[in-house]
Amino acid sequence: MSIKEIKEILQGEVDSETLALLQKDERKGVQKLLESYNKRLAKLARAKAAFMNRFQYEQKAWTAGSIVAGVDEVGRGPLAGPVVTAAVILDDSFDLVEVNDSKKLSPKKRLELYPQILDKAVAVGIGVGSPELIDRINIYEADRVAMAQAVNNLAVKPDLLLVDAMNVPVDIKQIELIKGDSKSNSIAAASIVAKVFRDELMNDYAKVYPQYDFEHNAGYGTAKHIAALKEFGATPIHRRSFSPVSEYDFNN
Repeated sequence: MSIKEIKEILQGEVDSETLALLQKDERKGVQKLLESYNKRLAKLARAKAAFMNRFQYEQKAWTAGSIVAGVDEVGRGPLAGPVVTAAVILDDSFDLVEVNDSKKLSPKKRLELYPQILDKAVAVGIGVGSPELIDRINIYEADRVAMAQAVNNLAVKPDLLLVDAMNVPVDIKQIELIKGDSKSNSIAAASIVAKVFRDELMNDYAKVYPQYDFEHNAGYGTAKHIAALKEFGATPIHRRSFSPVSEYDFNN
């Protein structure tokens, strides 16, 4: 076989007999391809092991016959736009190994995983805390309200919630996990869903308010965003209780 043909073979799954034959091939090019193949397998094995470890809380719940939902939020810090939450119920058939804390994934990877999560999840619920709600009851409480919305919007009622360092105001047993999106696949899936949903929402707002560069800053206080606030004032989606928005609320 040519090295090109071997390279194509090693892109997929290779049986032990073929690997044994290739290991006897003394060509340097073949041995380099085998080295890369083995490194890729080792990396995948580590990813699968970490993925299974992130299912430890879910596995305990499933063993007890419970339905478990992961809950997470995105958008507590921006100056504009809502806080968005997601609740996601997975089962033991879920196999998207690349699902992890959304902050550890590129925007491209999040967009790739988003529809797959929606397709493979048992149920997904979204909650939105508006800027008006944030201004009225504060960001922490608005976050909790939005999390409750997400849980209540699930088509299947969970018996247990895994929540990223928060408590959701619903009558369901909960486990609060510090850095939960790195410890639970259900929370990680929720973090991806919430992040992509909010980013797409801010992209839509960018078309309505193009001066603020929302498509690039998602409402966070970048230099370009602050400059636009100074020049044009606050929009209806700005959080007027957040500094420095209140300084540029020209409607006051």
